[in-house]
Amino acid sequence: MSDEPNEMTNAADYHTPLRDEERQFLRGKRRSAEELATAGRVFLEFVRGFSALGKLGKCVTVFGSARFPEGHRYYTLARNLGRRLAEEGYTVLTGGGPGIMEAANRGAKEAGGLSVGCNIELPHEQEPNRYLDRFVEFEYFFVRKVMLVKYSQGFVFMPGGFGTMDEVFETATLVQTGKIERFPLVAMGTEFWSNIANLRDAAIAEGTIDEADRGMFHRTDDVEEALRILAQGEE
Repeated sequence: MSDEPNEMTNAADYHTPLRDEERQFLRGKRRSAEELATAGRVFLEFVRGFSALGKLGKCVTVFGSARFPEGHRYYTLARNLGRRLAEEGYTVLTGGGPGIMEAANRGAKEAGGLSVGCNIELPHEQEPNRYLDRFVEFEYFFVRKVMLVKYSQGFVFMPGGFGTMDEVFETATLVQTGKIERFPLVAMGTEFWSNIANLRDAAIAEGTIDEADRGMFHRTDDVEEALRILAQGEE
């Protein structure tokens, strides 16, 4: 299949955020009228996300860094994963940007599957990648994270920075506390995640998480094994 991306569909799902809106919101106390205006924008952003993503069918979210270029082993792994997910009938949902996100979307699109992104405007790194059939652009990180979790039956975490770590721990917290079902959490790029396992073990030793939480994440670099684990989310 050609690497040339198709033109993005559902242009109504595109939204250009107000520059610096979230930063202004997080600065602290403001006038009541400003807070009410922000609440309205947040509400509308949720509604737009629900409208755009509410009919995705079975879906897997792939998280990971925006900084890995084409040809990097993690980019290649994510691309292969995206392709196989699409072949198995999953929608592939990502944060919509470059790097791992682009790779997973690219693999899905090359396999003829549905490739979707939840993008956010940042000062650097984050432009919608070329391999999206549909994307929604968000102003607020917290709304975007809800959308990346709400519609999926499984989650794959690939190596990344603070943003990926935030997504990893928030999703794990939602599972641990029963806010979402115990959907499969798959960590790919096992060499990278072995360092995070040390943090997990330290938390268990200190009693801040339970021994039962040790098995929350499944680590593998085998795409077929990842698919078998993700299939448990449908049972």
